[in-house]
Amino acid sequence: MEPVKAKKQLGQHFLKDESIAERIAHSLTGQSRCLLEIGPGMGVLTKYLIGDERYHFAAIELDRESVDYLAVHYPELRVIEGDFLRNDMASLFSPVEQAEGISIIGNFPYNISSQILFRVFEHRDMVPEVVGMFQKEVAERVAAAPGSKTYGILSVLLSAFYDIEYLFTVHEHVFNPPPKVKSAVIRLRRNSVERLDCDEKLFVQVVKTAFNQRRKTLRNALKPLNCSLEAIDETILARRAEQLSVADFVRITRTLEGGRL
Repeated sequence: MEPVKAKKQLGQHFLKDESIAERIAHSLTGQSRCLLEIGPGMGVLTKYLIGDERYHFAAIELDRESVDYLAVHYPELRVIEGDFLRNDMASLFSPVEQAEGISIIGNFPYNISSQILFRVFEHRDMVPEVVGMFQKEVAERVAAAPGSKTYGILSVLLSAFYDIEYLFTVHEHVFNPPPKVKSAVIRLRRNSVERLDCDEKLFVQVVKTAFNQRRKTLRNALKPLNCSLEAIDETILARRAEQLSVADFVRITRTLEGGRL
């Protein structure tokens, strides 16, 4: 099979090894009836998704040249020209189609991959599954467990609502042009948690504040919240953010709800 022409755009390096693209596509577990590919580029992953009868499939692409290429080579594909980070998620599919949610897949541009995940978190009730390729460092951070130096804001926020799996590492030589770093594919599947047992907006604020000064203990890191910390157990306050589980952050948030100054 003739390799798909690839180019670099928007911080993205395109796959030239189609076996990797096929493996990414096969990592989907069919958690919804709608599937959205972000940044299909020249369609190297798209070709393994377009025939999947489990889904109403569409792709969203910002680059005009790529949109034109897809229109010629995949005329049956519904391509939404635009920016995923700015589009209204609810408008991408019909209400009937998206009744079971919208799964997301892609070889995500490195420069916006974290923003894509924060948007997934914001729309967690609409997105039951994500399969994506990220810079390896980002993938490891998302999949990290408490106690790891890579454990951070995204680790906590996403693992509160998703089961996260690090699937496999992707080496530099399978891209054109080759990036200077390795990549990795991870899968997020929505867990059974519908709502946290705390104020979720405050939870996000607590997590972000704690990790913004991750070298400090919680007693010092949480001072910018302007909340009374007296009711929080001293053993918790003596820890750093990277040592705390989702359940720990929920307990802290619940305690702080009654102690705002």
